[in-house]
Amino acid sequence: MGSLFRSEEVCLAQLFLQSASAYSCISELGERGLLEFRDLNPKVSPFQRRFVGEVRRCEEMEKTFTFLQQELRGAGRVPGPCPESPRAPAAREALRVQEQSEQLAQELREVTRNRASLRGRLRDLRQYLHVLREGQRFTSLPAPLGSPPRLRALSEHEPILDPSLHQHLERKINFVAGVIHPWRVTAFERLLWRACRGYLVASFVEMPEPMEDPATGESITWVIFLISYWGEQIGQKIRKISDCFHCQVYPYPESEAVRADTITGLHGQIQDLSVVLEETEQYLAQVLDKVVQVLPTWRVQVQKMKAIYLILNQCSFDVTEKCLIAEVWCPVQDLTQVQDALRQGSYQSGSSVECFVQRVPTSERPPTLIRTNKFTAGFQNIVDAYGVASYQEVNPAPYAIITFPFIFAIMFGDVGHGLLMFLFALWMVLYEDSPRLRQGTNEIWLMFFEGRYLILLMGAFSIYTGFIYNECFSKATAIFPSAWSVATMANHSSWSSAYLATHLSLTLDPNVTGVFQGPYPFGIDPIWSLAINHLNFLNSFKMKMSVVLGIVHMGFGIMLGVFNHLHFQQHHRLVLEFLPEMIFLLALFGYLVFLIFYKWVKFSAADSRVAPSILIHFIDMFLFTSNVENLPLYPGQVPVQTVLVVLALASVPVLLLGTPLYQWCQQRTPRTPVAAGEQEPLLEGQEAGNSVNATKEDVESGGHSPDAKHFDFAEIFMHQAIHTIEYCLGCVSNTASYLRLWALSLAHAQLSEVLWTMVMRNGFVGLSYVGGVVLVPVFAAFAVLTVAILLVMEGLSAFLHALRLHWVEFQNKFYVGAGYKLCPFAFAPDTWE
Repeated sequence: MGSLFRSEEVCLAQLFLQSASAYSCISELGERGLLEFRDLNPKVSPFQRRFVGEVRRCEEMEKTFTFLQQELRGAGRVPGPCPESPRAPAAREALRVQEQSEQLAQELREVTRNRASLRGRLRDLRQYLHVLREGQRFTSLPAPLGSPPRLRALSEHEPILDPSLHQHLERKINFVAGVIHPWRVTAFERLLWRACRGYLVASFVEMPEPMEDPATGESITWVIFLISYWGEQIGQKIRKISDCFHCQVYPYPESEAVRADTITGLHGQIQDLSVVLEETEQYLAQVLDKVVQVLPTWRVQVQKMKAIYLILNQCSFDVTEKCLIAEVWCPVQDLTQVQDALRQGSYQSGSSVECFVQRVPTSERPPTLIRTNKFTAGFQNIVDAYGVASYQEVNPAPYAIITFPFIFAIMFGDVGHGLLMFLFALWMVLYEDSPRLRQGTNEIWLMFFEGRYLILLMGAFSIYTGFIYNECFSKATAIFPSAWSVATMANHSSWSSAYLATHLSLTLDPNVTGVFQGPYPFGIDPIWSLAINHLNFLNSFKMKMSVVLGIVHMGFGIMLGVFNHLHFQQHHRLVLEFLPEMIFLLALFGYLVFLIFYKWVKFSAADSRVAPSILIHFIDMFLFTSNVENLPLYPGQVPVQTVLVVLALASVPVLLLGTPLYQWCQQRTPRTPVAAGEQEPLLEGQEAGNSVNATKEDVESGGHSPDAKHFDFAEIFMHQAIHTIEYCLGCVSNTASYLRLWALSLAHAQLSEVLWTMVMRNGFVGLSYVGGVVLVPVFAAFAVLTVAILLVMEGLSAFLHALRLHWVEFQNKFYVGAGYKLCPFAFAPDTWE
């Protein structure tokens, strides 16, 4: 359990990187993700650092990649993830990537611009062709002589002017033709009529096929208009109004022969443009295919290259030695891998001078590193949400693997509900490698998926406690024969047939000879589910169980504090803190647990009515009195309780004054000189450090500031007083807080029973033989309510209460949680998981 029990040993080290191989070494370290780099240039602006030019070049390439990404999305293509993680490119390869990416971007710009121009030209030609075709129907010549006359029926397909009238008209008729957006037709026609006072004839018809709107990119059905007018002034007004309405106006030949030639020419141009546009589309598709292939790899490479230069900007540059000096936090057991990575980086760069790592002594508090896997990560996240463990202190996560699901299951004990939760988590565990489950966008689903092993254990423990409570969807299961003899109880009672008919549930009385034939093999006897007084029995059982488990849980937390005192060599805390805390807890609340078990063993069902009250004895214990009406549990109870209270009260001043007085005496004791090469031990809360950016005075004084040895007794006493008050009052409040196990367990059982009674029981009883069909929707409603209320809402409630019991009642006995995580420089995410 090494690093899971306690954070790993982390040291401060310096990397000496030769200038020619620094890039390769940092790249190799980033691939392995071992070190957390410190910024040795905190006062230098980012724009004044050594590798700012390289960082800007990476940012320019990222802008190019963003443009390529947008072009791919516009074409309906989404580049997939990089199949394999490429290494950071060398300097020459980075220049090649930059040149190729800019060339591809330039090609895309040109091809996209040409395609847009061709599409616009082709759209105009098609619109012009439709305008001429539709106008031909309005201005066609009359039929030849000798042909039968046509009926002059009013139709939109007839010419707007009778061709026979051309001979009698001396004025020249002019035409304006074009297309307009369908939303603007009504306003356009009204304005034409008012502005020209009716000296025109306008015809509107929808285009046979929809075309793209160049402004919005949507496909709409344009409207073709043909306007005939007399006079030049009217024509100028019509053209100005058409411009205001953004109409596309096309020249309309007066002669039918010219119109026919124009239509023939438009057909040829459209065919030629279609061929050119098709070739352009094919070339654009080839360019996009090339971008799809290389863009994911380029993006990863440039991101790695930028990260390397940002790390190099944090290093200190030694002009005389021609090297870079980096300061890092490194796990001690990974120092060999770090040296191997530096050697590999020097070899890849072709440098003849190897880089090396050197450990630096320091008194600063290192970061916390706890390696986890996919099973322990969920439990570690629960602990880290309260606070990251201080360096090298006991980690509560390995114990929470057992205690957290168990405490949850006490409040959620039901075989059926636990089985549903277990199966749901088992499905996530079996298909945890599925990309659909891992790459979801719903945050709530991702939260469930990350805690799949936690949910799996909570379901399994709920099944176990459900068997103890003998509850499966609120119904008892008779796995073993009941140990109660109801016949014996009926023979010793005055129950009549009428009484039994009106009382479906009866009170179980264990104080009847022969009614109890032995304990039930496992859990609670199912006969209690048929009794009226089953709630009274479960109340007493679960309340005492909650107190016992709470005292054991808190006592275990205090015991874990011993490992902290021994590890940090604070042996005085064993006597001055651990011993008074245990005496205070056991003398008061440990004695309460003893009374609970003693009463269970001492009194049976025969003399249960004369059994004294534990609560009254516990109150009298603090008042140093005895109650005549409440008989003692054992002889000499009052003196024993008096001694225990005195011990508990005597431990309070020891806990309050012991540690401050000990540190004050240690401060006044003269110290022996420190030998050369040895490091002077620091007092609690004192920090000092030796690093490459330390001043000369700091180095000469051993890294200690002039006031580093200042001892503030008042501050230490204040902290200890707060801890003492919090602990003593917390023992009372925390013990009462564990009663939530009793309350939520009963609430879950009663809510489950209410749901069964109001839904399923009515479906079984009220539907008689016809209920086979109607029972299907009834069961569906029961299933939905069970999942929504009992599994989701009740499960979340029990989870939050179990979380509070661990954070407040358990972890505050030994866990400080004032550390910070080690964040290694790594290209791959989740390096330590």
